[in-house]
Amino acid sequence: MTFWLLQALNSIAFGGVLFLLSVGLSLIFGLMRIPNLSHGALFMLGAYVGYATLSAGMPFWVAAIAGAVASGAVGAAMEFFLLRRLASNEKAQVLLTIGMTFIISDSIIGIWGGDPRSIDAPEFLRGAVDIAAITVPPYRLALVAVACVVAVSLWVAIDRTRIGAMLRAGVDDRNMARAVGIPVYRLFTLVFTLGAALAGLGGVLAGPVLSAYPGLDLDMLPLALIVVILGGVGSLAGALLGSVVIGFIYTLGQALLPDLAYVILFLPMVIVLAVRPQGLFGRAAV
Repeated sequence: MTFWLLQALNSIAFGGVLFLLSVGLSLIFGLMRIPNLSHGALFMLGAYVGYATLSAGMPFWVAAIAGAVASGAVGAAMEFFLLRRLASNEKAQVLLTIGMTFIISDSIIGIWGGDPRSIDAPEFLRGAVDIAAITVPPYRLALVAVACVVAVSLWVAIDRTRIGAMLRAGVDDRNMARAVGIPVYRLFTLVFTLGAALAGLGGVLAGPVLSAYPGLDLDMLPLALIVVILGGVGSLAGALLGSVVIGFIYTLGQALLPDLAYVILFLPMVIVLAVRPQGLFGRAAV
């Protein structure tokens, strides 16, 4: 019983990390119709910036902010200076994000080298605590709490604010939103920056669990894409549910059937694509 409870906690905690990574990707894809394939690299960049900040003697919360700011700044520059100039060429935009992945990855290796870098959890979240007769790492509980706070904050921002209403309008019908005066391109930059910042934040928070290493982007990006496909493009609820589902499948698959872990992981995506191509919470294109 203890094994299953611990695996459930690990799955939910990993799902929280996936949510921070995938929700920005989902919103970017939903609004801009661009599958940002550099999103995993922004996640990895946040992890390395967080490592560098901690190595400089700064507290963990400063490292988390630094990772989010660094990835958000790179994302904002990418959208404003590059992607916006290719607004009518979606294939070129996709190729550009792939190129940015290589640029970011090689830059990280050039600065920090090719060795994995460990990231320590905050001192007050280290060790273990006893809850309901099981011993659990408090840091994983903190990951779940942060993911819940981010999810609620995004829900309020998207469903209860004027900017959120404009964003939903842009997702539903970009051309009509521009026709009624909504600054769609500013929303593009805002969403891209926010999504990149959340990816960077997720990279720092995932550091004590996954560490920072070259190739982290290639390990995490497929999982984020599966979450987006499973939950539905542009859906906050879909990103949250998809992250939890994939977190459980990935964690239990690695623990119980490591040889078939990726088969089990991609199977839900194949089924959803066959039965409901728009995702669990997505809407079919009209």
